Amino acid sequence: MKIDFGKTADDYARFRAGFPPEFFDRIAALGLVRMGTAALDLGTGTGTIALGLAARGCAVTALDPSAKMLAQVKARGQEAGLIIRRWEARAESTGLPDTAFDLVIAGQCWHWFDRPRAAEEARRVLKPGGALMMAHFDWLRLPSNVVAATEALILKYSPDWHGAGRSAPYGQWYLDLRAAGFGEIESLSFELDVPYTHEAWRGRIRASAGVGASLSPEKVADFDAEHTALLARDFPADPLAIAHRCWAVWGKKA
Repeated sequence: MKIDFGKTADDYARFRAGFPPEFFDRIAALGLVRMGTAALDLGTGTGTIALGLAARGCAVTALDPSAKMLAQVKARGQEAGLIIRRWEARAESTGLPDTAFDLVIAGQCWHWFDRPRAAEEARRVLKPGGALMMAHFDWLRLPSNVVAATEALILKYSPDWHGAGRSAPYGQWYLDLRAAGFGEIESLSFELDVPYTHEAWRGRIRASAGVGASLSPEKVADFDAEHTALLARDFPADPLAIAHRCWAVWGKKA
């Protein structure tokens, strides 16, 4: 599949809920972020992690290869009154200085990278003792729930989509940290329900790799019409309660 999240930047900004406040509270309590922490948000997308870190006093650089996504970061940062540096580059070759950051974080995107190269690049730009973190906020497919029905519909339109049934923890990410020489590896995990109106859930799914980021506009419209009918018929409750798991793993540069 050819994936371009820039094609769905508007839906991405409006409907992808991003990481919950509890995530930022927990990593702050662990001492991973504090006022003045220099943080690099890899694959920032529309900047949900960058915004959360900046709101807690971090000096944030939001990195993404898509100018359309970075434009969303700029607009959202201005709306929130937050200063976020934007940097158009790839995670594997950032062009940023050595030992410049206390934290490098990849939210919902580590699987899109050349992982060994991205880990080595993160190690280069981290200060000694700095942390590389991979974080996910995944919906949970349960028997007969709306996620299961929605994923089945995505596969009807995108048979090559590999996101069905995937949720943290991701065991390979632990090994990626070790292979790149990171130590003191830790992780966290918790679950919560996220309320989505029908409109918001449709927008969230349009903003996924298997729909808006890969299908033609005509196919996206066809998918959305069928998704609308599915929700009205089989899941009439509005809003929906979508089960999610928040998970992160990190290691520190010796």
